Amino acid sequence: MFVSPIREPLITGNKDYHQITEDIARPTEGRPQIGWIIGMGIAQVALLLGVFMMLWTIWYGIGTWNLNRTVGWGWDITNFVWWIGIGHAGTLISAILLLFRQKWRTGVNRAAEAMTIFAVLCAALYPGIHMGRLWVPFYIFPYPNTRAVWPNFDSPLLWDVFAISTYFTVSLLFWYIGLIPDLATLRDRAKSTLRKNIYKALSFGWRGSAKQWQRFESISLVLAGLATPLVLSVHTIVSFDFATSVIPGWHTTIFPPYFVAGAIFSGFAMVLTLMIITRKILHLEDYITIGHIESMNKVIILTGSIVGIAYTTELFVAWYSGNIYEQYAFLNRAMGPYAWAYWIMMTCNVFSPQLMWIKKLRRNLVATFILSIIINIGMWFERFVIIVTSLHRDFLPSSWTYYVPTFVEVGIFIGTLGIFFTLFLLFARTFPVIAIAEVKSIWRTSSNQAIEKFQQQEEAEAAAEKETATV
Repeated sequence: MFVSPIREPLITGNKDYHQITEDIARPTEGRPQIGWIIGMGIAQVALLLGVFMMLWTIWYGIGTWNLNRTVGWGWDITNFVWWIGIGHAGTLISAILLLFRQKWRTGVNRAAEAMTIFAVLCAALYPGIHMGRLWVPFYIFPYPNTRAVWPNFDSPLLWDVFAISTYFTVSLLFWYIGLIPDLATLRDRAKSTLRKNIYKALSFGWRGSAKQWQRFESISLVLAGLATPLVLSVHTIVSFDFATSVIPGWHTTIFPPYFVAGAIFSGFAMVLTLMIITRKILHLEDYITIGHIESMNKVIILTGSIVGIAYTTELFVAWYSGNIYEQYAFLNRAMGPYAWAYWIMMTCNVFSPQLMWIKKLRRNLVATFILSIIINIGMWFERFVIIVTSLHRDFLPSSWTYYVPTFVEVGIFIGTLGIFFTLFLLFARTFPVIAIAEVKSIWRTSSNQAIEKFQQQEEAEAAAEKETATV
């Protein structure tokens, strides 16, 4: 007799519906925990530093950055592309895994969706500041041309505006609609009048009727269908900022799939970083299990391998093309002044994820946490290598330079980290980090009781077959 494999439960601890609600809603009630307070304090210091450096830039101008005629894009665009990449995993987990009915998404989708929104907000700061004047971003939007200001619709920089704003809007709607049933739960649990009224307004009168659930499921599927193409389109269009140019090292057709895979790669790593910390601080070990961590590590192995193939393809195409400028661009990356950055990128993004083929490491929280940090560092260096090493030595040797960021550029980046973690911590304190309603929907098929019952049934059938064979 064929015995189907027993899947690892996605909810542990023999929970019931009431206990699930208590465990997930508790962090939003009462006094904040000491770990949350410490994290918020560190994030606030970083945020204030970033705000000060942004005001410094606005007051004194872009000249406070170490940009020049050769390296016109430095830390600002590097960080812009990095933040956009981090924002990718939220839509992937929410939309694509929902369409494929992957139940393990329920433990991490809510936090990943929130991470997407916060990361896109951090990314949007950089182009606005980089334009040099606060009113210039107004000109890129397609308002009626009564002032004869014509946006250049042939520019991929303008395409970014459409792609990212659409991506942000759909992600925000997806995140908020998924929150509505849980907001109603918090409304019903609220003890103070103020909290009850706030959650009442946010939950839009949700009562959990059959018609409401039907509409909830329908709109979730519609938004998932809209969001799925955005996973491919957003970072593809970001890659067009580079691929449509004629600069050696940028002008290549592999950039769109390469950027998409890299974005998912870095996004999943950031989700792991956040969820491992959240799991520990908020005591959610029964809902973010080792099974969730292992499933995400498998995605990291896949996307990390794709990124490694893309790096190899770039090198091969540069050699095979016979273009001396293209060949020099990649030789300069590997052996030039920024070789240290290139080899950090290769080590973090190509070699380190292959350790996850080892099951013990794939299921080890400490190893996974360290690897997620390493991947995020490596993906930042990938953007730095693509941008800076392709620009610092252009066609005119007399213009060659060695770019080093100023304290203002570094301070703004630290500030965006502060903004991101401040928003995430406020989210974790205000809304359930895990979708209560979705976790309950998989409880019967994921609880220990169901698994034990299934095992008992299999054992009884096996014993009956053995007895029949003996007779």
